[in-house]
Amino acid sequence: MNEIGVKSLEKIRWVKNEMPKTEDPYLYLMDKANMEKARAFHKSFPQYNETPLAKLDHMAHYLGVKNLFVKDESYRFGLNAFKVLGGSFAMANYIAERTGKDISELDYETLTSDELKEAFGQATFYTATDGNHGRGVAWAANKLRQKAVVLMPKGSTQTRFNNIKKEGADVTIEDVNYDECVRKANALAESTKNGVMVQDTAWQGYEKIPAWIMQGYGTMASEADEKMKASSKRPTHVFIQAGVGSLAGAVIGYYANLYPENPPKMIVVEAQAADCLYQSAKQKDGKIRFVDGDLDTIMAGLACGEPNTISFDILKNHVDAFVSCPDSVSEKGMRMLGAPIKGDGQVVSGESGAVGMGLIASLMKDPEYKDLKEYLALDNDSEIVLFSTEGDTDPDNYKHILWR
Repeated sequence: MNEIGVKSLEKIRWVKNEMPKTEDPYLYLMDKANMEKARAFHKSFPQYNETPLAKLDHMAHYLGVKNLFVKDESYRFGLNAFKVLGGSFAMANYIAERTGKDISELDYETLTSDELKEAFGQATFYTATDGNHGRGVAWAANKLRQKAVVLMPKGSTQTRFNNIKKEGADVTIEDVNYDECVRKANALAESTKNGVMVQDTAWQGYEKIPAWIMQGYGTMASEADEKMKASSKRPTHVFIQAGVGSLAGAVIGYYANLYPENPPKMIVVEAQAADCLYQSAKQKDGKIRFVDGDLDTIMAGLACGEPNTISFDILKNHVDAFVSCPDSVSEKGMRMLGAPIKGDGQVVSGESGAVGMGLIASLMKDPEYKDLKEYLALDNDSEIVLFSTEGDTDPDNYKHILWR
C-alpha cells in the first residue's frame, strides 16, 4: 500500500488488488446477452438518446497519453445523471416477473399501457439515495404510474431533494447516513403491502434487484465501447468510481466479459471518507470491510460505506488497483473538465463524476505519483476511458468549486 501526497494534509492512497480470486459466479450478469437485453429496453424509451463520449485530444496531449475519452452522462434522459438506467431496468424486470413475462416483452409502450397497469396493479417502490438514484427511481415510477418513496441521508442538498419531489415521489431527508437510510427504506418496504425495495447495494437475501440495476448500468458501458470501436479503438485503461460498488462492478464486469483474454487495466476510485472497497482490498483476505460515521465528502454519490456483495466479488477478480481520493482530487477533475484546453469540448461533471479525471491528471503530472503510474503502465500509448456519471446535480456547489 502506498500513500502519495496531494496537499500537506491530504493524501491519495492506493493498493494493488491482491485479494484471492473466486470462481467468478456473478460475471455472467454482465455478459453480451444480458447487455443486449438491457440496451434494447432503454432504447424503447422515447426519451432515449445515446449520451456523448467526449474525446479530449488536447487534454490527452497535455497529460501525455494517446487518447482520453469521457462518457458524459449529464445528458441522460434529461435527468443529469446515469442512475436512471439501473432503477428503470430493475423496476421493469420486477414487473415482468410478477406478470409472468420476460423483460424483452416489456418495452416502454407496453409498460405504460392500461393493460399492463391492470395486470400488475399498484406497487410502492422504496429506495435510499443521495440524489441521483432516487431521482431515477422517482422518474421511472412516475412514468410507469407507480408510487415511489425516497429517503435521503442527512446533509442532502435542497436542490437534489426538490428534483426528486418534482417527479411525484414521497421524499424525506433523514437524520442518518446513507447506509442507515438503506436499512430504514428496506424496513418500510417490508412492512408495506406491495412494497418493493429498489437499491443498488446487495446483501444476503437481497440480490436479484441489485443485479438488475447493475445490468441496467451496462447500457452506459456498451454505448461507450460501441463509440470507441467505431474509431477502431479499445481502452487500455478503465477508471471507474465507486460508492457501494454497483457501478464499478457493472462497468468492470462488462469489460471483463468483452476482453477476457486481454482486459484493460481496471482501476476503482473512491471518496476517501467512504473508501470501503479500498479498506477491504488493503487487508488482502477478500473479506468486506465497512466504513461508518457521517461519510462527509462532496462526492455525495460515493458516500456509501457498505459494499454491494455481488459487485465486490466481480471486483476481487478483475480490478488492478483500488484508489482512495480526498475531495480535492474531484475538485481538480471538475475544473479541468469544466474549463478544458482550447479545442476540446466542455464536460459539465459533478462531484461524483469527475474524480477519475482528477486522479488521471495527478498521476500524469505529479512526479510523486510515479510508482502508481508505472504500476498501471500509463504512458503515451494509453487509451483511457472515464465515466462522468453526473452533471451539475448541485448547481450552486458546482459553481462554487469552479469559480472560487
